[in-house]
Amino acid sequence: MATSNGSNGNNGNDGDNGDGNDGKKATQLLADAHKTGALSTATMKTLDVVDLGAQIQAGLGVAVDDVASSEVVLVTMMPDDSGSIAGSGNEAAVRDGHNLVLDALTSSKQAGDVFVHTRYLNGQVLFPYVSIDAAVPMDRGNYRADKGTPLYDQTVVLLGTVIAKAQEFAQAGVPVRTVTLLITDGADAGSRRCKASHVAALVEDLRRQENHVVAAMGISDGHTDFHKVFRAMGIPDAWILTPGNTASEIRKAFRVFSQSAIAATGGAAVTALGGFAN
Repeated sequence: MATSNGSNGNNGNDGDNGDGNDGKKATQLLADAHKTGALSTATMKTLDVVDLGAQIQAGLGVAVDDVASSEVVLVTMMPDDSGSIAGSGNEAAVRDGHNLVLDALTSSKQAGDVFVHTRYLNGQVLFPYVSIDAAVPMDRGNYRADKGTPLYDQTVVLLGTVIAKAQEFAQAGVPVRTVTLLITDGADAGSRRCKASHVAALVEDLRRQENHVVAAMGISDGHTDFHKVFRAMGIPDAWILTPGNTASEIRKAFRVFSQSAIAATGGAAVTALGGFAN
């Protein structure tokens, strides 16, 4: 993994991903996915917002033409950076868990086919899609849990990014599988545009294609029913982790996810995984 100096994270609203297109590339990829039937009309309406393309484009990262792999696996994570993570003393556990997943993927036999992207729950892009050996570990300099919980809004951005990147590879004739993990220690608080039903429509589109897994981790806050929260977002129980509010349980949950992510690199359809093996 690349070494972070604390300045590698990019704001999720920065927009043009360095190519000056201000989200046009991402918007076109989503439109293409709709034309091929990968995106439903309901999902397309959710994603057809003026500045959403710019936010999604900030995560697209590596150019497909620069990828030599004959097939790829996209592993995407959205760590919670809300204030309650820090309030519970879990910043280190979330950092360690995220980095554990990167280390496990780096050591896997198919590491050369793995591309990863991390966007925090409040929109900051730690790194766009990059090869696993270029991934930036979370550290005290690039991760501070002091914000809110716009779970629905940012999950739509994240899944839109997954869809756009998968579409880009598909158009280049490269088979792609994706495994995505949402992490939160609370229910939605602060989403302005999207509801759970909007997220569920995206998740359904992805699941229908049978080469995508969307999973979620709800770190106990003592009262939130995370199974209810994530079910409303379209995520089946088999892909929901609910660790207790301790560092050891959080790290264990990340290890469980890493095992599923590695299994997805083995070549079988990700839907064959069925759920977490925990």
